[in-house]
Amino acid sequence: MQERSERLLSLDVFRGITIAFMIIVNSPGNDTAYWPLDHAAWNGLTPTDLVFPFFVFIVGVSLAFSFRRRLERGETKSALMVQVFKRTLVIFGLGLLLNAFPFTPQHLAAIRILGVLQRIALCYFFSSVFFLFTNIAVQLLAILVLVIGYWWLMMHVPVPGFGVGNLTKEGNLAAYIDRLWLAGHMYRPVYDPEGLLSTLPAIATGLIGNLAGNWLLSGWTKAQKVTGMIQAGLIFWLAGVKWAVWFPINKALWTSSYVLVTAGYALLLLSACYWLIEIKGYRRWGKFFEVFGVNAIAAYFLHVFFLKVQNLWLLPRLDGSPGNIRIYLSEHVFGWTTPQNASLGYALLYTLFWFFFLWVLYRKRIFIKI
Repeated sequence: MQERSERLLSLDVFRGITIAFMIIVNSPGNDTAYWPLDHAAWNGLTPTDLVFPFFVFIVGVSLAFSFRRRLERGETKSALMVQVFKRTLVIFGLGLLLNAFPFTPQHLAAIRILGVLQRIALCYFFSSVFFLFTNIAVQLLAILVLVIGYWWLMMHVPVPGFGVGNLTKEGNLAAYIDRLWLAGHMYRPVYDPEGLLSTLPAIATGLIGNLAGNWLLSGWTKAQKVTGMIQAGLIFWLAGVKWAVWFPINKALWTSSYVLVTAGYALLLLSACYWLIEIKGYRRWGKFFEVFGVNAIAAYFLHVFFLKVQNLWLLPRLDGSPGNIRIYLSEHVFGWTTPQNASLGYALLYTLFWFFFLWVLYRKRIFIKI
């Protein structure tokens, strides 16, 4: 635990919006949720599908600010890479720890190897390497190679039994590779939404964040920075929508069109936060989200861990069928309303609980770093 260094408030608020919404969508009170609070069934995009790429994008922006400041203080790139290795291992390990819980022999034998934090760790590592050892032109080229190369592999490499260009859950190349290397250790029996091959375009999302960070650190005026981000956001969004005709937007596959569309939305939301906070000076509205944003990894890890604890606390539902404490609270506190409202009510209550916990840390100036 350490004091927070000087940061870009609009970026903290953007991160906090992402984390707060992540807790809401991860914490339904029952099996019924409004469509914006659930992932698309396969192809398509809902607001929930924006959360993960936003976080990866923010990782790229944040490391640009952090590394630029530390390099200016005289730290060497080799010293920074030592810390990058350590942080990558810690974040990846935290993801494995979450996947391993509740630590039963049967559960550990089938532990999921990859996951959200593991993908964030890998994207952080490669985004760091590109930021420290390449220039903007190379990073742009890497983004193009990753998104075009991933499209080519997914659409042109045959999958045994499914042929070429199959993008179903069972028949796509990414799922086939995961079954070859991660069988018995995946999120789903036939595919993993944070699998091996689909990590490549996710790295492109982090590199787009790198470029956004470099842009915000440039010598242009604040107004020009906002204008540039809006223009870039619209270009990315339009390119992704057009590409989706041939390579559908799909979060589980992290398709190239998904990279572009979500990067577009991320740039537009970041530009809105930057304009409101850094240019107009409207800061008070963002305090709620800042509390989440300055302790983002802690907020993610703790809310997921205690969701898993709740699933272990078994209590019967109102109809007598098996349930857990989460469903029990949803039915008894919000049972007077519709199932969808009850699900949302619990999710909001759970999010507020973590806000007050993080607010205590914020007031005490405790910022948990990895």
